[in-house]
Amino acid sequence: MSKKLNAGDVMQLSPVMPVVTIDDANDAEPLARVLLASGINTVEITLRTDAALDAIKVIAQAAPEMIVGAGTVLTFKDLDAAIKAGARYALAPGGTPKLMKAARESPIPFIPGVSTASEIMRGLDIGYTHFKFFPAEQMGGVGALKALFGPLPQARFCPTGSISAAKAPEYLALENVLCVGGSWIAPSDKIKAQDWASIEAAAKQAAALRN
Repeated sequence: MSKKLNAGDVMQLSPVMPVVTIDDANDAEPLARVLLASGINTVEITLRTDAALDAIKVIAQAAPEMIVGAGTVLTFKDLDAAIKAGARYALAPGGTPKLMKAARESPIPFIPGVSTASEIMRGLDIGYTHFKFFPAEQMGGVGALKALFGPLPQARFCPTGSISAAKAPEYLALENVLCVGGSWIAPSDKIKAQDWASIEAAAKQAAALRN
């Protein structure tokens, strides 16, 4: 039986959480193997394609040492489908009160997205302390997160959105940032081309980043 994770556990699995969009579930297992061999033991599969749930299922079954999560969870139906597919955690780009309240009873940790102090306060009211800060660069990036720490020091973040390998260390140096979401590690064109060497190189570089 896999250890049940909480949101804090999830956000400390790796300094960079690969954010991945998969078009063919057959690519899921080799991707998971490359990431694991490179020192990254988690991956967020976004629910943006028809293959996403199958990809989560493949990774959960064929590479159980990889802690697979579901991203772009917009409804409780999405969350339920992700859990049934084998996701160990879920993230959303935002968070409606209805979804956040329902997800509090979920068997896996749910990390809602926020981009303003008001959204963080609403999440804290419901019982959340860990959030996806999205879209990070467009919402003020490192400067915004520094400013939010003063009034909301209890909140912890996984900033995601237009963050590059070069920018990641500056985010990871912040006290309220536990990890960053990175789509640069395994972009969909590299996955489609099965360019595992490029993905391996990016993943090794990401795994070496530490707070």
